[in-house]
Amino acid sequence: MLNKIKLENILFLDIETVPEVATYAELSAEKQELYGLKTQYQRKDGISAEDFYERAGIWAEFGKIICISVGYFVGLESKRAFRVTSFSGDEVELLNEFKELLEDHFYRSNQLLCAHNGKEFDFPYIARRMIIQRITLPEKLNLFGKKPWEVAHLDTLELWKFGDYKHYTSLKLLANILGIPSPKQDIDGSQVAKVYYEENDLKRIVEYCERDTIAVAQLLLRFNNLELLKDEEIVSV
Repeated sequence: MLNKIKLENILFLDIETVPEVATYAELSAEKQELYGLKTQYQRKDGISAEDFYERAGIWAEFGKIICISVGYFVGLESKRAFRVTSFSGDEVELLNEFKELLEDHFYRSNQLLCAHNGKEFDFPYIARRMIIQRITLPEKLNLFGKKPWEVAHLDTLELWKFGDYKHYTSLKLLANILGIPSPKQDIDGSQVAKVYYEENDLKRIVEYCERDTIAVAQLLLRFNNLELLKDEEIVSV
């Protein structure tokens, strides 16, 4: 079935998230208590909620999105190209820009969103942050009442599992074993908050996010036994 999906009908994406504020001390007393309750089963004995705050960005209730990178194929009938663009900075602004892209260009029923671990992370995280920021969900992210086959989402992690739902393979590992250039050339996800809050280097994070988006597209090409993208086929817009 995968080879029946046209690549030009897929919007590949990746997001980068950070804690909603730079330090645990900046949270209200109530939010600190709620964060402690939320993370009590993830924290090992002796690790306080404050010490664990560096991981707050993985939860939409305590984090925020600072970048959404998207990519899509064009010119498949002649010269193939993969266009990459990013929405970054203020969360409300970037969420509205992403929503506008979906509603103007990726609204058709045969068009899909694709991310690595997207069904567990990227897609629900974006939807939750939109609701928190009082942004009406676009149809591609509004899953209320939809049947599984009506959800227009592809997940390269789920595809790699082949039904083995206890199995997890990172994007970095999967890229390595499939001969795809590593997207983790500069930083990795654990460093994003530091680069954002301490180094104030959003551009570096955007570049990292775009490399991940390209890697997701490369995975789908490999799953279909197609030629990987060459550098000259990748265009930033």
